[in-house]
Amino acid sequence: MENDCRNCAFKTKATSMLSDCSLDQLSANHLELRLKKGDSIIKQGTYSTNVIFLRTGLAKIHLAGPYNEQIVKMVNAPSYLGLPTTFGSKINQYSVTAVSDAEVCYIDLKVFETILDENKEFTREIIQEFCKNELESFRRCANRTQKLIRGNMADALLEFSDKIFKSNTFILPLSQAEFANLVDTSRESVSRVLSEFDKDGIIKINGKKIEILNKETLLLISQKG
Repeated sequence: MENDCRNCAFKTKATSMLSDCSLDQLSANHLELRLKKGDSIIKQGTYSTNVIFLRTGLAKIHLAGPYNEQIVKMVNAPSYLGLPTTFGSKINQYSVTAVSDAEVCYIDLKVFETILDENKEFTREIIQEFCKNELESFRRCANRTQKLIRGNMADALLEFSDKIFKSNTFILPLSQAEFANLVDTSRESVSRVLSEFDKDGIIKINGKKIEILNKETLLLISQKG
């Protein structure tokens, strides 16, 4: 991986607004790591000392509850990870784990704070991303508790297609048990609904490969819940 942030091919919209001077600061004050699927990126309960940038790959955000781990959301690159917990409490309030091979940058927190102070356009984009993520969390929470399993499954498949892989054909990055955790149901229910969607011609399943054949029907199921 290259250390020069000026020429990084994985900039977010916020990072693209930084001056060359600020990008040079980032270049001199970050550590790049290659991670394998299953590697921990952030561990709940540990002290947060860095801002973390997911350059490539896909990760899951998960939280230890009273009884079980809960997968909260999926995050694809490029994206900053852990900003709310880094600036909010200093103790990581959730875990982030790679669900594919990934490249991650660990950025010195003090340097990142300086860049926030000196670049208002960058800071505005970071705040807007915070707001977008919070509103999305509200929507996801309401959907999970009010929709039936078919609606939540449709939501998850559409998110993988439209937001994460940007393709109607993709490899499901989670096991059925993890997928069930993501949509708050049992593994058996996930298997049953996926089979129903396949039988009805809405999707085509080949192992972990999923192809969405009828997105209009999937959207309708999502809307009706």
